[in-house]
Parts: sequence; C-alpha cells; structure tokens
Amino acid sequence: MRVLLIDDHALFRVGLLELLERRGIEVIDAVGDWEVGLRLARDCGPDVVLLDLRMPVMSGIDVLKRMRVDGIDRRVAMLTTSTDERDLIGSLQAGANGYLLKDMEPDELVAALRDILAGETVVAKELTGVLARAVRDENSAPAKEPRFSDLTPREMEILCQLAAGLSNKAIARELGITDGTVKLHVKAILRKLEVRSRVEAAVIAVERGLCSDQTS
Repeated sequence: MRVLLIDDHALFRVGLLELLERRGIEVIDAVGDWEVGLRLARDCGPDVVLLDLRMPVMSGIDVLKRMRVDGIDRRVAMLTTSTDERDLIGSLQAGANGYLLKDMEPDELVAALRDILAGETVVAKELTGVLARAVRDENSAPAKEPRFSDLTPREMEILCQLAAGLSNKAIARELGITDGTVKLHVKAILRKLEVRSRVEAAVIAVERGLCSDQTS
C-alpha cells in the first residue's frame, strides 16, 4: 500500500510516517503544504491519501473538494481530532472514503487503511452514534421502514458486528467464516434494508438499538 500524508503539523507527520513504515506501508511523502499535496496526489499515484482536516489557508474538506474537481480520483481518509458532526458529514459529502481519529490505536489505523483500499467507507467506531444522529436529523420526513424481519439470524449477527465497527476481515475471524462469505452477507443486508453502504446499515442498527441485547 502506498500512502500520501498531508498534515501541517510537522511532529505528527514525522511520527505517523515512521509508524506506518514500521508496519510495512510505503509512505510516498509526508507534506504540510496542501498545494504540494495536491500535486503529489495527482502525479505519484498513492493508493490512499491521509488528509488533515484542520489546516491553515485551506481546510482538508476544501482540499478534498479541489481534488475531486481536478479529477484526482484517489481514495481519501480524513485524519483528525474532530468529533464534530458537521465535520464528519461534510467530509463524507465531499467524497471522503474514511473519517479517522488521530488518537486511534496504530493497528486500528492500519486496518482502517486496508479496508479503505479494499473499497469500504470507514468511519471511526467512536463516531457511529454521531453519524446516526446526523442521519436521523436529515431524514425527518417519514421514510420506508427497513425490513429487519427479512434478515436471517446470521445476517442480523453480521449487522451487529458492522454496528460495532468491525471490518469484514475482523467479522470473518470472529464468526469463523471466510471474508468472501462475509461480503456476500453484507451485500444481502444492504439489499434487504435498501441502503447503499455498510455505514448506513450500521447507523440504522445503532439508531434502532437492534444489537443492544446481543453479545459478540
């Protein structure tokens, strides 16, 4: 995996660069200037761009929007200390593939990067409740009721694992099944609940309290 880090805090950049490289991840560059970052994102082909949310001159969300306008189609994860609902929603609406917190455990961060590279949208598990509130507030009009009764016991089990913030690989390990089987179940869950992403499915599970009585 090739990662580009754009963050204006020099000490954090250096520390994260060393952390990622120790875990076998190639860091193309770690820069503090958003214009340099844009050029590197365009020319150097990173698999994932780790983008700081709070930067002088141009915010991370604005940099992400500029990337999309310029046709720079890289997977982007916002890396921030902000748990503010507006920052989370704004990042996802701008096209972020992940919203990660700077105080994540190193192995958790690496796992999130691998999931993002695999095509998943990853939101720090601490923010699932924040996302649930945002979705509830946005959809104040009556909506079609999700058909939870259509889910099989195994699908409900996996839905609760999604709500707990687990990746497909972690769910597979937890349940003793293959990654491919998990993916098939997730696709079935999304189809039956008529949602577009695993994040939406997780939000519904948290919002409805579907998994409060279930154990892992």
